[in-house]
Amino acid sequence: MESLTATYITRAEIWLCITTLLYFLMNGAQIFETLLFVPKWASSPPDTLKLLQDGNGVSLKFFWIILHSLHEITFILAIAFCWKIDPVRNWLLILLIIHAAVRAWTLAFFAPNIIQFQNLASTTSVSQEIITRISLWKTLNYIRVAVYIAVSIGFIPLCIKVLSFRQ
Repeated sequence: MESLTATYITRAEIWLCITTLLYFLMNGAQIFETLLFVPKWASSPPDTLKLLQDGNGVSLKFFWIILHSLHEITFILAIAFCWKIDPVRNWLLILLIIHAAVRAWTLAFFAPNIIQFQNLASTTSVSQEIITRISLWKTLNYIRVAVYIAVSIGFIPLCIKVLSFRQ
């Protein structure tokens, strides 16, 4: 590891702490959504699917787009500013790969399904297949949120490591 200046360490601390805090904020929103909002919209489709519609319900689309965008920018900045700190950089890259895999899963499975569920809000009934898919969506969402929480917990020892360079 190259010699690290105080300025370098300070920038690494700042960006790593910012991305960690944003990740925990994201986890809080995911936990709220998973425990309170998802059971509400999934409880009695198609009537409760109206909660998902933009303009009629709680549109979380822009919230998640903004929060994920901010977090991913800070995540990349944390990697850039921690690049010279080998063990931190390597673990950040592993966490980024896990995060990217879950984001890809979200875009491939969760987002298309939630859009379809939104579109079913105006129907008078839904098939058993849709009920099954909603149940699967809920179950897999618990796994997705757990992985995100695990990733955020993975940031803690990295923050401790970077903060230990001050001494």
